[in-house]
Amino acid sequence: MTDTAKPLIIALDYADAGAALALAEKLDPTQCRVKVGKELFTRAGPEVVRELVRRGFEVFLDLKFHDIPNTVAGACRAAADLGVWMMNVHAAGGEAMMRAARAALGEGAERPLLIAVTVLTSFDEPTLHGVGVAGTIADQVSRLAALSEHAGLDGVVCSPLEIAQLRAERCAAFNLVTPGVRPASSGADDQVRVATPGAAIGAGASYLVVGRPVTQVPDPLAALAAINAEIAAARRHG
Repeated sequence: MTDTAKPLIIALDYADAGAALALAEKLDPTQCRVKVGKELFTRAGPEVVRELVRRGFEVFLDLKFHDIPNTVAGACRAAADLGVWMMNVHAAGGEAMMRAARAALGEGAERPLLIAVTVLTSFDEPTLHGVGVAGTIADQVSRLAALSEHAGLDGVVCSPLEIAQLRAERCAAFNLVTPGVRPASSGADDQVRVATPGAAIGAGASYLVVGRPVTQVPDPLAALAAINAEIAAARRHG
């Protein structure tokens, strides 16, 4: 299930299936995976996921399920039926919810990966405190990652700033999926806790989620190749 030899996940953050599939047409599924998030899924429905799978892409369905255990378990089974490679839930939903989600996917070798969101990469500490969580972002990320591993999940989403900490705390097989990744030539956009691809891989990330630096440039395949080259260089020197 885990294949970090292909660590790059391109976020298809588009408002309609036509734009997402047009971008996918310019990418190589042997060089990256793709992510379908809330806006695209809500507008285009499950068919866009099925079409990406038909085109050979491994799909990360990024819907961040967070509800009562039975409801989340059913949603995870539905996502698995679409043929997705990975899906996620909110760790703040609690251990019972995460265990139910994990149980819904079974034990087969081909089951999707299930990861949990810890703290959104748009959060800074005043934002975290504003929703009633005391302490630091690092403390909250560490706490929720430990809970996720204990519940049997395959990894967590974390910002680049928490990678080294979690890599030291969690088992070697625990996947760290990292958004907020920007080549040095790109702006931070709406992310707060960001890093370059090479720095994120060097710190121990398993997978990197990249959006606008690939999707909003004239030559997406060239941008993809450049990021993969940076990742390869970081691994050689790691």
